[in-house]
Amino acid sequence: MRIALAVNGMVPAAKYGGIERIVWWLAKELSARGHEVTLLASPGSHCSFARVIIADPRRPLTEQFPTDVDIVHIQGGEVGPFSKPCLLTFQCNGPPGMKFDVNTVFISRNQAERHGGSVYVHNGIDPDEYGKPDLHSRRKYLLFLAKAAWKVKNVRGAIQIARQARRRLVVAGGYRFNLNMGPRITLDPNVRFRGMVGGERKNRIINDASALLFPVIWHEPFGIAIVEALYFGCPVYATEWGSLPEIVIPEVGVLSNSRSELIERLADVEHFDRRVCHEYACDRFSASAMTDKYLQLYERVLNGESLHAAPPTAPDTPVAKRFRMAA
Repeated sequence: MRIALAVNGMVPAAKYGGIERIVWWLAKELSARGHEVTLLASPGSHCSFARVIIADPRRPLTEQFPTDVDIVHIQGGEVGPFSKPCLLTFQCNGPPGMKFDVNTVFISRNQAERHGGSVYVHNGIDPDEYGKPDLHSRRKYLLFLAKAAWKVKNVRGAIQIARQARRRLVVAGGYRFNLNMGPRITLDPNVRFRGMVGGERKNRIINDASALLFPVIWHEPFGIAIVEALYFGCPVYATEWGSLPEIVIPEVGVLSNSRSELIERLADVEHFDRRVCHEYACDRFSASAMTDKYLQLYERVLNGESLHAAPPTAPDTPVAKRFRMAA
């Protein structure tokens, strides 16, 4: 099959780049299975296992698809018209009333249902990028892994939980002084900020954590940081909004919208089996599993089937942009 993957970003991603990394892993797995892959991406992109076409931001993306492919897969919610069979993966939370293409794929069941759809594929990670975890290492601290500048990721809530649990916290994805999205200065000496990390440094930080704190205060569409933590045998302590109940099962973590309950349950963090966490991530949320599901959807679209009977449309009723955790 000749497949074009389109992403509004540079691949490979240097550090954060969550969506770009998902596209990269999908392209790599498709190529390994013998498919011809073309990446339509931003300037600076390069790839050894797929053809790269640099997208022109001044032109509509739909006009830049190569003519020699069988199907196009776009990361985004853009609606056609398309000259080729096409599906779109929507990775975000859309506004009330947003209308999607009939071939839109969401990234969790919860996200699909909230946007009027039913077809979804969970994101998956490439184990080769993370190496073999040390499941017997001495775990030194709690970890917050997300863009700390995004208020919905709730780094302040993670700091409160760690402080009241009397545990050290490492923040990977932010800085002690942050002026990007409103002034924020964290003076707590028990919190260490590691900035925007990637590669081996990021892997080491995760592998040394006893638990991931993920107290988001919005409907999380998926949460790739959760899968990364589980891969390193790190259980997850998170809130219950969005897709999190689909991802965090009792064997690998704790879900609660109450700070006090999360703090109380942290006393049992060593009771989680790190190998169970690791194997769960590998079995359920790998790039291979993700690719299997996308290939099934590609075949449906190429056979003339629409993934949804009608265009998914988000309800007109606004959903709270941010929630509050209970004490």
